Amino acid sequence: MDLSFWILQFLNAMQYSMLLFLLSIGLTVIFGLLHFVNLAHASLYMMGAYIGISVAALTGSFWAAFFLAPVIVTLIGAMLYFTLIDRMRTAGPMNQVLVTFGLIFIFLDLVRMGWGDIALGLDGPQSLSGTTRFLGVDYPAYRLFIIALGLGVMTTMWFILSRTQIGAMIRASVENTDMAAAMGINVSTLFFLVFCFGCALAGLAGVAAAPILSATTTMGITILIPTLIVVVIGGLGSLEGAIAGSIIIGFMETFGAVMIPSFSAVLTYVLLAVVLIWRPQGLIPARG
Repeated sequence: MDLSFWILQFLNAMQYSMLLFLLSIGLTVIFGLLHFVNLAHASLYMMGAYIGISVAALTGSFWAAFFLAPVIVTLIGAMLYFTLIDRMRTAGPMNQVLVTFGLIFIFLDLVRMGWGDIALGLDGPQSLSGTTRFLGVDYPAYRLFIIALGLGVMTTMWFILSRTQIGAMIRASVENTDMAAAMGINVSTLFFLVFCFGCALAGLAGVAAAPILSATTTMGITILIPTLIVVVIGGLGSLEGAIAGSIIIGFMETFGAVMIPSFSAVLTYVLLAVVLIWRPQGLIPARG
């Protein structure tokens, strides 16, 4: 195990962490602002992968799928918001969990009826095929693109939340919804826009992951548990928490599988238990 081996594992951990971040940031912001437990968020990730595959097949272009799949997933999320999510916001967390857990199986059956129950692949763009030399090792160019995509979204989110007026409105609404509404912020519209943005990120994560992981009917359920762990460890409603949680879980799972494979499956659950006991609000919770 020379230095190049550890560099490869570092890049693998970064790529996995960025996928977790793209999925967890939408979930944690939705929960922090709407106080809604949306377990079906990972199903939108699955829909992003399958819709991306269909768009690529129709257009012959990966980039068309890359840009259109998040838009279509956002439209699906908007329909969910008006027909179900908005109605369930005051129903309590247990009802929210039960309803969105049911949505997981509805999406699962819809995908089986539309695309079948076999794994489907999506070819990445020709410009990102093959490997490139990075940090002294040959690494797949598309995986480097995933890392750059996650870092780009991370930087953009930080800028929006900390340096723009709409970011200040979101932070104010997270900290005190009633006071934000009293100051003239249209909280309902803001809730809807944030929910749609979270859905778009889930769709983006799905179509971006499809060339690496392939699309399967279980991919949403498989990614749901790590995503929830990221959100709980990082802190509900916190951008910084989503960043910290995704990096911690991504590196722990990747390096755990290499260094202690017989124990790696339970490492994240042990960490989750420790955080819940020591700091139940998460490592970097939102102030609200």
